[in-house]
Amino acid sequence: MTTGTTRTVEVELSTTGLSPDGKPQRVPLVVGGDMATAVAAPPALEPDLEGEHMLINIGPQHPATHGVLRLVLELDGETVVRCIPHVGYLHCGFEKIGEYRQYNQIIPWTDREDYLNSIGNNVAFALGAERLFAIDITERCTVLRVIAMELSRIASHLVWMGTTCIDIGAFTPFLWGFQERENIYNLLEGWVGARLTTSATRVGGMAADIPDKWLEGLQGFIRTFPKTIDECERMLTRNAIWVGRTVGLGVMSPDEAINYGLSGPLLRASGVAYDVRKDFPYLDYETYDFDVPVGTNGDVYDRFLVRVEEMRQSVRILEQAVKRLPDGPVNVDDPRLVLPPKHKATSEMESMIHHFKNVMEGPRPPIGECYVAVESPKGEKGYYMVSDGSSKPARWRIRPPSFVNLSAIPKMVEGHLLSDVIAINASIDIVMGEIDR
Repeated sequence: MTTGTTRTVEVELSTTGLSPDGKPQRVPLVVGGDMATAVAAPPALEPDLEGEHMLINIGPQHPATHGVLRLVLELDGETVVRCIPHVGYLHCGFEKIGEYRQYNQIIPWTDREDYLNSIGNNVAFALGAERLFAIDITERCTVLRVIAMELSRIASHLVWMGTTCIDIGAFTPFLWGFQERENIYNLLEGWVGARLTTSATRVGGMAADIPDKWLEGLQGFIRTFPKTIDECERMLTRNAIWVGRTVGLGVMSPDEAINYGLSGPLLRASGVAYDVRKDFPYLDYETYDFDVPVGTNGDVYDRFLVRVEEMRQSVRILEQAVKRLPDGPVNVDDPRLVLPPKHKATSEMESMIHHFKNVMEGPRPPIGECYVAVESPKGEKGYYMVSDGSSKPARWRIRPPSFVNLSAIPKMVEGHLLSDVIAINASIDIVMGEIDR
């Protein structure tokens, strides 16, 4: 990121703020050093008053903390001197519980980490387990999982945009975004019977194939959803209040973002074009035509722009996936891993035996270990698994992007005003389920 330059954003002002020709005025935004500051007029000098610093708590029960996050802020007046995040108010214990569950039994727990990306977590865990088992899924299952992950990405970004609007003071885009999220949940419910916690995958395939005419509903969503994105951008992108509350806040330079281990939209907003789908492809993502949007200033405003463009790119991927979805089975043909059809389990002795052993004992992968990462809506989501040859993992560890990204919030908020902490925290897009896991 260059410093000492001038960044100009066209904003839409109220009627009284229009130029004589009726066009929106331009507010110069000066970017310099490690922090960008919106400058509309020279600030008035305030008297240097002596006073003690004050400690205040934001959370752990506060709607703007997006979960049970507690931020202890040391303030000099309204300026943040120091921020200490506390995350231990949920303590789910997913990783230890997973060591006492069969691989398929762990999948419902992945729903409850980042519960805005439930089906994406399902797919990520299944990919890791399948690498341990050294099996390849079917072509139809591969495409269906891409569809699931991109729908989940859009739904998660819609929740982020809507709740961030609420935090900053906008309401209408929240309603538009959540309406489209409901449309996605209707599609997921028609597929697997659940909306929020889907448990949609199985080791070796999916819990269910898509029903008849389901693709027609998906195609309808693909046709109409871009209009909603356009409307939200029309409301926000050049809105003077939105620009004033987002530009220049929480700036992270490319080097800082890399050093803090950021990933996902936070890293790309700082100008680093790292996307697991491109750099470490899985599910044949390397065969899809899509772009990786990157920002230039690494502030809250650029994170907004990156996420909006990512939703458009997800629509591109969905269009290609629908066209290439092949016929065929959705599960691998291996009775040691996949349950037989119910009519066979109740009529054939061999199928009943496979069903019994699979449920009661569980499939056993070879001894080994693996780490599988995917590009979740919040960044690089990784699963590390160790097999000792039993039906349960000896170790299961999660690399949650929300936890890593949140570690940078003391750096992001230092020197900003108290009101800006809300916008900066929202821009990180955290879910406490995968932080205090």
